[in-house]
Amino acid sequence: MPKSRLLDQVRAEIRLRHYSLRTEQAYVHWIRRFILFHDKRHPSTMGEREITAFLTDLAVNRHVSASTQNQALSAILFLYRNVFHMQLEWLDDVVRAKRSQRLPVILSRDELRQLLGCMHGVNGLIARLLYGTGMRKMECLRLRVQDVDFHYRQIVVRSGKGNKDRVTMLPDSLLEPLQEQFAAARHIHNNDLQEGHGEVALPHALERKYPNAGKQWGWQYVFPSTRRCVDPYTGVIRRHHWFDTNVSRAIREAARKAGISKRVSVHTLRHSFATHLLEDGYDIRTVQELLGHKDVKTTQIYTHVLNRGGHSVRSPLDSG
Repeated sequence: MPKSRLLDQVRAEIRLRHYSLRTEQAYVHWIRRFILFHDKRHPSTMGEREITAFLTDLAVNRHVSASTQNQALSAILFLYRNVFHMQLEWLDDVVRAKRSQRLPVILSRDELRQLLGCMHGVNGLIARLLYGTGMRKMECLRLRVQDVDFHYRQIVVRSGKGNKDRVTMLPDSLLEPLQEQFAAARHIHNNDLQEGHGEVALPHALERKYPNAGKQWGWQYVFPSTRRCVDPYTGVIRRHHWFDTNVSRAIREAARKAGISKRVSVHTLRHSFATHLLEDGYDIRTVQELLGHKDVKTTQIYTHVLNRGGHSVRSPLDSG
């Protein structure tokens, strides 16, 4: 196995850049696999040939997807660039696997009603919020109390993909359910405070700048976890947000109960949000802003979904 201090250096560099815990775990995983693949050789003694061999093995023998292969490459490049501080020319020449171009799965409005009709409780509210706002799953789960503005009917999405903030709408139909969720979260927070806890993790360096902010109501998660746990960074007992696997599992189960044959995932709700807005005549730039897409080309994929039968061409079978 690789020396633990090398992986500790990787973790330190990742945390210095405020990457998420999931990214840290993924990068450490791939770096460890890279080292083991080459019989525990130290990465500083390897180069382009070894990286290419590892990535080829993933694609040819392990049959991983393009996104998985690219994640492994990103982890290895992070190691060389940020831990070893090696700016080698060949790093920029490594060929990345190309993603397959797939149209997103979209649910009709009737299918959405059937799906959401099978979902209740916290998972049901989260699913409705995902479809009603276009947020990504983790953006929704990481919502803080202060990010929801009932007066202006809007939600501020903090540090979304690309570390950007944006604003999206708060559906009128979710005002009352969200206020009830706030009351439930407030009750949990008050109990935590009474038991000597009640602190949540704060983004970036705010914890050092405002030592007591983690216990303030505004910083609490809208969807708190059902139990407290030990923070992997600090060892402090805290309450994290709602477990994301719960939402994914609930949506798959609801799709099964509703008899929907399409392959439904959490992201399907975001795809449906965008497509239905375009169906309603909203400008693509508006949809781009709500989704937080950097490039309008990413949003344009939903216009392809709207095209009937190959760019709205009428089939000759129907013209006879």
